[in-house]
This record gives sequence, structure tokens and C-alpha cells, in this order.
Amino acid sequence: MSQTHHPHHLQLLLLFLLLSLTSSTPTPQKLQQGFSASPLSTTTSSFQPLLTDPTSNFSLGFLRHNQNLLSLAILHVSSSQPFWLANPTHPASWSPTTLLSFFNGTLLLSDTSTNLLYWSTPTTPGDTLLLLNTSNLIITHQNNTTPLWQSFHIPSNTLVQDQNFTSNMSLDYYHPSSKTLYSLRLGDDFMGLFASYGSRELLYWKRTPLEAKAEIKEGEGPIYARVNTDGYLGMYQASSKPVDVQMFNTFQQTTSFLIVRLEPDGNLRGYYWDGNNWVLNYEAITETCDFPSPCGSYGLCTPGGTGCSCLDNRTRFEPDGCFSYNGNNDDNLCTEGVISGESNNNYFVIRRSGVEPPNKELLGFVTTTSLAECEGLCEKNCSCWGALYSNSTGFCYVLDYPVQTMVGTGDGSKVGYFKVRKEEEGKNRVRVRVGVVIAVLVGVSVVVVGVGIWIMRWRRRKGVNGIMKEENGASPGPYKNLESASFRSIEMCNGL
Repeated sequence: MSQTHHPHHLQLLLLFLLLSLTSSTPTPQKLQQGFSASPLSTTTSSFQPLLTDPTSNFSLGFLRHNQNLLSLAILHVSSSQPFWLANPTHPASWSPTTLLSFFNGTLLLSDTSTNLLYWSTPTTPGDTLLLLNTSNLIITHQNNTTPLWQSFHIPSNTLVQDQNFTSNMSLDYYHPSSKTLYSLRLGDDFMGLFASYGSRELLYWKRTPLEAKAEIKEGEGPIYARVNTDGYLGMYQASSKPVDVQMFNTFQQTTSFLIVRLEPDGNLRGYYWDGNNWVLNYEAITETCDFPSPCGSYGLCTPGGTGCSCLDNRTRFEPDGCFSYNGNNDDNLCTEGVISGESNNNYFVIRRSGVEPPNKELLGFVTTTSLAECEGLCEKNCSCWGALYSNSTGFCYVLDYPVQTMVGTGDGSKVGYFKVRKEEEGKNRVRVRVGVVIAVLVGVSVVVVGVGIWIMRWRRRKGVNGIMKEENGASPGPYKNLESASFRSIEMCNGL
């Protein structure tokens, strides 16, 4: 018996074959000049690959985050971890108008509807885009492996093995909730972690070659850092021999791949890939209270892992800190520049004894003769957020950045003086009031439920007594057999 093929059936079959071929098309290993691509609106995946390395371990593509935002990213395919973001601070939209193009030796990410440029590379004479098996994205000429531009020169928050990290680079992580930028950078003779609060910057971790009994020699060039495959983060100068070594847990052991990453808490951590997971291998900061702000703004961290509290005993601790910091107008705590007493200033004061600044050895200080003198240095300074005084040494630490987490010492001779914006006090009061209202409602609910249970039991006991009286008075009732199994089960449930 013959079969008749309708035209629309054939069209559906051809469409199915076309989609199958399209979905099975491998990701290219090089892109030529003239390439362009936009994010697919139909995909449900969070990553759209555009280019892969020869080993298929790494992929360049569109990374979706926060539902509708897009970053150009290089991912470690097996773990879906981004190693590099082209536009971490200027995300594009996941829409058909967003376009990645490669023309005239320039790779750029833009919006075709508004002509908004999100990110671009410098113009080069290159005509080929390659992703190497090291995760390095390069622009080259006629398939030459010598890069005219490379992503290794502009890292985001991750450093991979054998990638040189120089003094004109930085690893950065921006924490949006605290509006803080954490950075790893190199100085003339040290490696440091910095926290930036608006226009203010704090060095909270420092590593110098002196700790390895080596020294930086003048005239032999700047220092650089590199994750060595032998299992350490090294600092180098002119020689291939490191002037400083920060050993990993897998020092001189064979591992598949090593990375160092700057993370949301401001710590620098190292990992190795075991074939299934990234395993923690190294931590620059090992004590919680040495982090830049483990308990948030105006928080108090007690060494020994006893948890977080607030510098102000009247303030309830929240995960994001005790008083919020909005990141705006952080240079002036005075009202209209007038300094004629606290009542004319845009802040109120918290004092707390038994506290000191974290990483105080990295902070500058002045010597004063009294606590009052130390406080006076901050009180008359519109850009000062706080001062900490040690009665035993006379050292006065003046904070020119928004107050973050302080360290509890239990030493009453160490006293802190902290300014808090008055509008932040109002926000905190609202937050505390909401918490109090919730606590009151919960308490009332518990009381109401308790009273209801008591009334129910009282009524049931009264009913049982009435039934017993009726039984004695020969009046019938629903539960005459008080020794029945059903009645005993009801009594047990009520007693639970």
C-alpha cells in the first residue's frame, strides 16, 4: 500500500533535520575578521559558546546573569566557572540588539539600537581570534601564535597557572551590596590586597619578599607574580628564581590545573582541579577577623570564632552590617561644611572600649597624649570616620574611610570613637522597629495559640466532668464508656 507525503510533513522533516544539524555543529576553534554574533533569545542556557580552545577545556561566549544581563566570558567548561570577564562593571543586555563583532582587528561588544559601546579591545592589525589551551584569548595575524592583544594582560578576578601578573595589572572583585572594590596589586617591593570605599582605599593584607629572606634589587626591573605549577604563588624580579614563595597545600605535587582567585569576602584563595571539583589549596588570610569587613559596617569581630556583633550595643546585628553604607558623599560628614559643634554635623557618635582596628600594623598612626586629643583629631575633620586610641602606647589610628568591622580585644584601655551618618541611624531604627514588630507579632501569636489550647482542654475537661455527672444522673451522652480505646486515644493526643 503506497503512502502519500503531504507537503507540510516534508517541510517539518526538513526543519527537524536543519535544527539537528545546527545543534550538533561544533563550536569553532578560531574566529576570523568579519565575525559577529548576538545572544539567542530562545535559549534557556546561561551560557552561549562562541569559541573553544583545542582541548575543549575552555570556551568564550555570552554568560547570562541576573536573568537579563550579559557578560563576555571565558569559562572552564567542566565546572562552568568563569575565568575571565571582559565587561564585569558594564554588563550588556541579553537581547538581540547586543552584538559581539570582530572588525579591523578590534573585538567589541555593543548595542546596535543605541550605539552604546560596552567594551572593546584596542585596534590591532590582527585578523584571527584564538582561545589557547591556557584559557588565554588572543588576537593574532594569519594564525600566528604571537598575540597582538591578549586577555592575560587584563585579568578580572582570576589568575591561572603560568600567567604573569605585573605591576600594571590588578585582580578585582566588586561587592555590590557593600559597594566595595577589592583588588590585588603589586607595589615596588610587595604584593597587597586593597579595599576601596568610594574615593578611599585601605591596604588590609601585605606580603613582602623580606618574609622569604630575599630582597628586591634596584635597577633590575619591576617585580611580577605567577602561579607556579609546582604548587606556589611566587614573586619574581629579573631571574627565573622567585624572590618570594607562598606555598600551596599541594606544594611540589602533581595537579591538573591551578588557579588563584580574588573572592567576594576580599580573600585571595588558590584551588586545583581534581577532575570533578575545584579543591581549596591556599588562603592568603586565614583569620576571619583579618578580612576587610567580616561583620559588615560598624560590626565587631571577636577572635576565636564567637561570631559577630555591633559596635553599638543598642543595634541588632544583621548579615550586611550594623549600619548601612550607601557609598555616596563619603568625603564629607559635615553639614554645609560647618564645624561648630556636633549638633551642626551630619553624624552622631558611638564610643566603644576594648576594640582596635584590624591589620593595625598596616595603618598609619600618630602619637597623642590622651583619648580626648585623639578624638579631637577626628571630630574636627569632615573626612574622618573614626579614631581608635591605645592608652598604653598613645597610638591614635585615624580612619579616613567608612567604618567597617573592628576587632574586639577585651582590653579596656583601647577605645574607639566612630561617626555614623544620621540618615543611616534612621534606616537602622526602621530596621530595628520592623524586627521588634515581627518579634511582638510572633509573641502575641504564641500567647494566642497557648490560650486557645488551654481553653480547648478546659472545655473538654468540663465536658467530661459533665458527662460523668450525667452518667450518675442517668442522662445519656456521646461518650458513656470512658474506658473505651477510642476515648483513651483522644486523651493521649490532647496530652501531647
